[in-house]
Amino acid sequence: MKNVGSATSLRRSAGMLALALVTGCGGSEGQNGDDNGPLYAITTQVLIADPVDSYVIVTDQAEQTASLSLDNAVRVSGRALGVGIPKSGAVYVVSDESATVTRYTLTNAGGLEPTGTVSFDSLGVTSLGEYQANFQFVSETKAYFFDGATAQVVVWNPKEMKVTGHIALDALMIPDTVMAFSGAAIRRDGQVLMPVGWRPVSGVGITPKAGVVSIDTETDEPTIATDDRCGYTHDAAVGPDGKVYLATEAYGAAVRRVVGEEAPAPCLLRFDPETRTFDPAFYRTLEELVGGGTAGTLVPGPERTAYVRVLDETIAPVLEGTHPRTIASGTGWQWWELELDTLAATQKTSFPATSGSVFLFESQNQTLYTEFGEGAASTTLRVLEDNGKPTVTTEGLSFSFLQLR
Repeated sequence: MKNVGSATSLRRSAGMLALALVTGCGGSEGQNGDDNGPLYAITTQVLIADPVDSYVIVTDQAEQTASLSLDNAVRVSGRALGVGIPKSGAVYVVSDESATVTRYTLTNAGGLEPTGTVSFDSLGVTSLGEYQANFQFVSETKAYFFDGATAQVVVWNPKEMKVTGHIALDALMIPDTVMAFSGAAIRRDGQVLMPVGWRPVSGVGITPKAGVVSIDTETDEPTIATDDRCGYTHDAAVGPDGKVYLATEAYGAAVRRVVGEEAPAPCLLRFDPETRTFDPAFYRTLEELVGGGTAGTLVPGPERTAYVRVLDETIAPVLEGTHPRTIASGTGWQWWELELDTLAATQKTSFPATSGSVFLFESQNQTLYTEFGEGAASTTLRVLEDNGKPTVTTEGLSFSFLQLR
């Protein structure tokens, strides 16, 4: 989630706290006849509204072709996320307009009811946003919130709904830059590995620095590693060698396309989770891996693979004055499959070209990815293992998804 707004209080719409299942295509009920079947909370941000509102939709249709209604959804002021532990029966709703987390619990009737709040404002946090991955749930009694604005990790108890501590990350602060944590954290061997990226406060550019914060989930001890060979490495995937591969995301690639060699080349780095260091001998540009062109983003794929996104300018031409954010969020990005052991890349023509921003969500039987429609008007979820087969579509941008049961 980008460019979050100012802090005000979180608002809920009265009368929408009891949340019914939404209506699918053709007016048929979202209920599939199985009262104990999978249910999902999809939170969508309707950016074209003024003021901006978000909606938490409960549905059983994540793996079906359907169009979801907002009629019975919980309304939240601002740009919201719904986070939590999968299949736990609860979703924690946050917004860029406050530092308050509101827990909603699934009722026997398939609705949601608020069952507690906690605020992080005592630690100087004013906004809860960016990405679903900024919230990492270690257990039912311990969770982290990675806050880029204050360069810290808030430690809190989701069961008791209280703050229990914080982890300062002052070393991440670089003058005249905006620091942001990734939407693609890695959980591995008792660690949370969180990629970090920087960009200048003003102008169009990418700071030539990559970073990874490693948090030991037992001790809360942080380790910070940085590398100056690359920039905006917000995307990560685990390779067959157990190493973590980090790549420049689509926005960083779009900046390079607009600015040219003044911006760092989009690249692939390798990080060792055991030593918590970057491999100084490993560096590849994404352009060379795909045989040329504007390349960015690394999406974890089937075993031993990941996907790189390559801009197709026959679909999405880059015009003079086009902002990199417009390029990154446009729909002209093709899929290339990258073998992480050999680094051989092959275009996947069976995948439709989609927007450069991609988030992965896990449903009961599938891995889904986001396709954002033109003008931030809609989100379609597609099946990663089935060449991008479409499932549900919602109004607005959906940056978060959680299986409730």
